[in-house]
Amino acid sequence: MGRPKRAVSQAGLSTLPEPEVKKARKEVTVTATANRSKRASDGHITPPVTTKNGKNIPTTAAASRSKRAAGDPDVPHTDVRSAKTVKPLKASKTPSSSKSSKDTKTSKSSKKPVSEPKATKPKDAVGARRSSNFSIIIPLVNQSKTKSREAAENGDDHGGLDGEKPEHGPSYWLMKAEPESRIEKGKDVKFSIDDLAARTEPEAWDGVRNLAARNNLRSMAKGDLAFFYHSNCKVPGIVGVMEIVQEHSVDESAFDTEHPYFDSKSVRDKPKWFVVHVEYRLKFKEIIKLKDLQKFAESGGVLADMQTLRQSRLSVSKVSKKEWDFIRNLAEDDPTI
Repeated sequence: MGRPKRAVSQAGLSTLPEPEVKKARKEVTVTATANRSKRASDGHITPPVTTKNGKNIPTTAAASRSKRAAGDPDVPHTDVRSAKTVKPLKASKTPSSSKSSKDTKTSKSSKKPVSEPKATKPKDAVGARRSSNFSIIIPLVNQSKTKSREAAENGDDHGGLDGEKPEHGPSYWLMKAEPESRIEKGKDVKFSIDDLAARTEPEAWDGVRNLAARNNLRSMAKGDLAFFYHSNCKVPGIVGVMEIVQEHSVDESAFDTEHPYFDSKSVRDKPKWFVVHVEYRLKFKEIIKLKDLQKFAESGGVLADMQTLRQSRLSVSKVSKKEWDFIRNLAEDDPTI
C-alpha cells in the first residue's frame, strides 16, 4: 500500500471550494478508520466511538475484537448505531455437534439439574409451590378427620378422655339423667336416683345418642362406679352413686320406632348405639350442686379438668380418681362405696 494522504485540518476546509471540502472530509474519515484498524491489529485499546448524537460508547479491547473476527460466537460486540451490547446467537444443534452441545449445557448448569433451569420457572412459582403443598396437606387433613370419625363410630376413640383405665381398682364415671317430667314423642323421659333405687333388676342405661358419650359407655367395665347426676332441672348436681354390673350391649331402643330416642339410621347388622346395666348403691344426704362443683374448678382448682364441667352437654363423662375422692369427701357419706 502507498502512504496515506495527509489529512486536511478543519481550519483549512474553509478556504477550499465546496467539492474539495467534501473530498477532504471523506479522506479524513478514511484515514481515521485506517488508524483504528491498525491500532486494533497491534493490540491497543481503541478510543471511545462518538455517534451522531454526541454520546460516547465504551468499546471493548482489541483482543475481544480479534476473537470476534476469528469467529468466536461467545464474544459480545457493540452495536454503534444502537449503543447496545448485542449477545451472539447460539448456533443451532446439528447431529455432529449434539454431544458437545450437551456437555456444554451440563457444565454451565452443574449447580442445578438441567431439567429445572431458573429461566423456565414461572413468575408465580411460589404460588404454584404453595398450591402443590396444599394439594398434599388437604387430603391428609381430610383423611385424618375421616379416620377420627371412623374411630369414633367404631368405639376406638374415647371422646378425649384423659388417662387410661387404672391397673387396679375400678374406673370412675358420671352419668346424667333427668329427674323432672319431660314428654318426648308422647312418653315421659323422667328418671331419677329414686327411680333407680326402686328397680329390682339392673337398669339398662339407654337413649345415649352422642358418640363421645357412647364410647365412654363402651369403655366401662363391670365393677366400675359412677356418680348419678340430675340434669335439666331446677337444681342440677350429683345425688348419689351407682355401679356398672353389666358391660355394654346393643341399645335396642334405637330400633324401636315408638321409643323417644329411636334412630332411623341405626341398623342391626352394624349397631351404632349401646347400653350398660347399672344398679343403685348410694344416695347422698345433700345434693352436690353444679354451682359448688364449678367453684372448685376456678383458678386451677382440683376440679379444673373435670370432663363434665368442660363439656357440659356430655351425658356420660370420665371422672379421675382424684376428682372422685374429692367429691366423695364433699358428700360426707360412706367412702367405702
